[in-house]
Amino acid sequence: MLSTFTPASPLLLVGFGNMGRAMVDGWLRAGLDAAALHVIDPVFAAAPAGELVAHTYAAASEVPEITPRALMVAVKPQAMEHVLPGLARFVGDETLVLSIAAGVKIATFAEAFGADCAIVRTMPNTPAAIGEGVSGLCASTGVTDEDKALAEALMAAAGQTVWVADEALMDSVTAVSGSGPAYVFHFVEALAAAAEREGFDPETAMTLARQTVIGAAALMKAQADVPAATLRERVTSPGGTTAAALGVLMPEAGLTGLLTRAVEAARKRGEELGG
Repeated sequence: MLSTFTPASPLLLVGFGNMGRAMVDGWLRAGLDAAALHVIDPVFAAAPAGELVAHTYAAASEVPEITPRALMVAVKPQAMEHVLPGLARFVGDETLVLSIAAGVKIATFAEAFGADCAIVRTMPNTPAAIGEGVSGLCASTGVTDEDKALAEALMAAAGQTVWVADEALMDSVTAVSGSGPAYVFHFVEALAAAAEREGFDPETAMTLARQTVIGAAALMKAQADVPAATLRERVTSPGGTTAAALGVLMPEAGLTGLLTRAVEAARKRGEELGG
């Protein structure tokens, strides 16, 4: 599906931060023609692009007259009001607009580009950089089946995709999977700190914690049809050491309660960012 993009019908990416770069890496791995990709980002445009991207610009005003098949906006939510007005000239009747900005609603793009514009709001996460991400997608009423297939192909290059019918849930997607990798990384930090308290040196503690999470994640991927609860039960012998630890983690005030509060806080912040 990425073969849809050609130099005459390109893909325009606005923003080349961590997520923008992750998306580009995924697209190029999936076979996107680098000559069909245009990137607007002041920092990236000032750096040697090499063979990564054929067309780079510091600002929208530098971009020639093109009508991209898809326009992806990957700037910070706080920058939207300054960025969107300059992008309107790129949005034609056949242009699909995608956003990966947390909290910014479809209505914001419809106001900037027209009520009939085809818009997909999506939220990937940083494992997209290695093709192991997951993205939630939500479509406006103007999005056709062909547009949906194209949006899914763009996001599938970075990992799995999930369609969300109710846009109100997109802030929750951000809170669960968009921010979720940070929760996992902090879990590793916390587990390593606990290991240090048991007497391990920092390097050994981090190795034990880090590889435990990497291995557990790999096992879940290898046995994708097995529920996480079943995998947990397989590790837990009645009355054993794991059961003792889970007795601390599993009560309502334990890990589930903590993560519930964390996700709620992230969702509320996403709502605030979206206005």
